[in-house]
Amino acid sequence: MSDQQQRDPVVVKAIENGPYQIKGPVRVVDHDNNEYDLGPGKTRVLCRCGLSANKPLCDGSHAREGFVAEERSSAEIGE
Repeated sequence: MSDQQQRDPVVVKAIENGPYQIKGPVRVVDHDNNEYDLGPGKTRVLCRCGLSANKPLCDGSHAREGFVAEERSSAEIGE
């Protein structure tokens, strides 16, 4: 891993009424142990609504089905 990769943080962003956006590098593993590698600078979106046919990745079902998030992210996460 390069020095730049070690410095770049992994960013997880909750998109309003949409998926979680993850900017790597990170490896996502689903319940069947399928791995989704995100190299440096790559971005993926993870399903948050539960409707995606491509879980754990988002396929846009949230928009077609009118998904509304129950609550916004809290600044108290991890405290």
